Amino acid sequence: MIPTTTTLGLDPFLLDALKKIGLSLLIGILIGLERESWRSDKRIFAGVRTFTITCILGTTAAFLSDYIGYDILLITTLFVAVYCLFLIYEVHLVENRSGFTSAVALFSTYLLGILVAEEFFQIALIIAVVITALLVEKKPLHTLAGSLAQRDIIDALQFIALAFILYPIVPDEPVYDVVSLKSVILIIVLVSAVSFVSYVLLKRTGTKGGIPYSGFLGGLASSVASIISLSNISKKKPALLEHVYVGALLTIISMTIRDLVIAFLIDPSGRMPLLMLPPFLVMSAATFLLVRRTGNMQDTDETVELNSPFAIVPALKFGALFTVILIIANITNSIGGSLGTYATAIGGIASSSAVTASMASLAIAGKVSYITAAETAVLAGIISTLSKPFYMKVTGATELFRKTVFYFVLVTILGLLVFLGWGYYLNTFTELII
Repeated sequence: MIPTTTTLGLDPFLLDALKKIGLSLLIGILIGLERESWRSDKRIFAGVRTFTITCILGTTAAFLSDYIGYDILLITTLFVAVYCLFLIYEVHLVENRSGFTSAVALFSTYLLGILVAEEFFQIALIIAVVITALLVEKKPLHTLAGSLAQRDIIDALQFIALAFILYPIVPDEPVYDVVSLKSVILIIVLVSAVSFVSYVLLKRTGTKGGIPYSGFLGGLASSVASIISLSNISKKKPALLEHVYVGALLTIISMTIRDLVIAFLIDPSGRMPLLMLPPFLVMSAATFLLVRRTGNMQDTDETVELNSPFAIVPALKFGALFTVILIIANITNSIGGSLGTYATAIGGIASSSAVTASMASLAIAGKVSYITAAETAVLAGIISTLSKPFYMKVTGATELFRKTVFYFVLVTILGLLVFLGWGYYLNTFTELII
């Protein structure tokens, strides 16, 4: 039965209906305008009016179903579904074009109308904005997809499928009260996703910026892998030594950015990345000044070569390293306290991001303090910086090692000095920070 109580002379039932219809009107117009923008290029079968009416239809049917039965919702859903199938038929058979986008977008708009009727206002608005953004960015997304090899896309899909098949079946309880397998899976996905974004950018625009640019992007994905790739270039093409030198230095900046982003993703409160910031900021600033000292270099189409971070083997290697560091950190912390935890920073030789992820996980679980976690992560970054010239020594030209070792040691010393000073400040004035 329709309520009849009034408030200030206005029917609350009518006000509720108008509010929901008004929101569905805006959502329909938002998505419909994007579809309408294609009218100058090609014939369209669903424009702003169709999308708006469809969204309002979903809201009205769902709103009234509580009063006159769910048959009206069933009828309208069937009608919209049939119309979407008609759109697909028209596009594919009559117009001889490919694409399901308009039909899927239209049915999604209808579902958003239902969400509005059920008062999921924020969710409906967020989804509407995401759908519109995806529709608007058609060309960039297709270009992005075109820059990836089929193997890259398959690797990403296989990894995500495997991760989220395992996620529901692993136990919630931490193994031996140390490692939560669910947390490990989520952190691997997060870190791999950060690396994959950098990897995609590198694949798409790496050659346009030359070796320094690709070295920076490669460092965001994996600074160690980027250094090894740059070192191989220096051995094969000695004439590009200056390019490789700059690209290698830029991996320091990308490493600090990457570790801060990972710390923030795992600890959204921002406490750990904020505590890590001063030493990393000084290291990045010093590196930037060193890079600025180099002169103009000739363009080159060389770029860093990396494996996809979503490939199963690299992801499993990171997961194994992350888990080992997590276990060692728990053991050393229980034995030696904070000093024991600092020992795990040696893992920065292989991956400072794995140490950062482990420390952030322990901090939010209350196993170590945020200060200890941040200091260990920064120390891992410093160790990673110091170890990079030795990777160059082993895999690159001798001249590259001679040219870079002093500057990497210089940045390491600056980072270590700020680390010690910042650590003293934090441990002296803890109550002012945490």
